[in-house]
Amino acid sequence: MTPRGLAHAASHDRAGSDIHAGSDIHAGGHHAHHVPEPSVHLRGVTKQFGGTRALDAVDLDIYPGEVVALLGLSGSGKSTLLRMLDGLHVPTSGTVTVLGTDVAHARGRALRALRRDVGFVFQQFHLVPSASALENVCTGALGALRGPRFGLATYPRTVRARAMEQLDRVGLAHIAFQRADTLSGGQQQRVAVARALLQRPRILLADEPVASLDPESSAQVMDLLTRVAREDDLTVLCSLHQVELALSFGHRLVGLRSGRVVLDRPVPTIDRAETMRIYQDVAAPELV
Repeated sequence: MTPRGLAHAASHDRAGSDIHAGSDIHAGGHHAHHVPEPSVHLRGVTKQFGGTRALDAVDLDIYPGEVVALLGLSGSGKSTLLRMLDGLHVPTSGTVTVLGTDVAHARGRALRALRRDVGFVFQQFHLVPSASALENVCTGALGALRGPRFGLATYPRTVRARAMEQLDRVGLAHIAFQRADTLSGGQQQRVAVARALLQRPRILLADEPVASLDPESSAQVMDLLTRVAREDDLTVLCSLHQVELALSFGHRLVGLRSGRVVLDRPVPTIDRAETMRIYQDVAAPELV
C-alpha cells in the first residue's frame, strides 16, 4: 500500500475514537514500522492573543499524503492553527512538530528549510499587482535563491521555465505575461497555487482559499487543490467554513470551534444525515 493509502487507512482507524494511530500496533511490536510518522504533530497546543484564547489544548496528527479539510467559523482558530505550521505563530504552550522540526524552536536556516517544504495559499492571494502572473509564480523560488530579484529577467532561466510549467498545470499559461491585477479572482488564486507549487513543497496549507470567490471559481480552485495533492502526493490542510464544500474535499474532516477540536472523522464515514449535526456542532454561529 502506498504511504497515502496507509495514511488514509490510519485516518479510518481513528474514526470515532480518541486512540491515536498506531497505538494498537505496538503490542505486537513486529510491524509498527508500517505506520508512517505524522507530517504534522500537535500536542496540547494553546495560543493566547492577549485575553483571547485562539487555540485551546489542540491535539492533532496529520499523516503523509492526507488531504484534510479544517472546518470552522471565522474566529474558530483555523488560521491560527495553519500559521503555527510554518512558524508565523508560535504556541503559548504545547508542541508543534512539522516534518520532524519543532517549529517553536526553529531559527534561521532550520526555519527557512521548513518554510521551503511548506507551501501556503492565502485567502487574499498576496500577489504583486503590477507584476505578471509568471513573475508572481517565480517569487515562489525566493526562499531558495540568494538576494532580492527585481523583474522577471532577474530570475534564473530554470526558475522561469519551472514557473511556466506550473502556470500550465493550473490552466493559465496563456495569460503568463498579464499583470496580476487584470486577472479575475479565480485566476489570481490559481496563480497563487502555482506559486506555492513552485517551491516543490511536501505540505500545502490553504487558508480559506475560496472565501472570496464565486461558486464556479471556488469549484475550480478546490478541484485544482485536490488534483495537485494527488499528482504530487502532497499532505494538504485546507481551512473552510462551508460544510458541503468541506465534505466534498479531502479524506478527513477536522472541526474547530472556539479554538478546540470538536470533530475528527474520515469523510467517507460521514453520511448526509450527519451534515446538519456537523453544521450545528461546528459551523453554526453560537447564540449569545
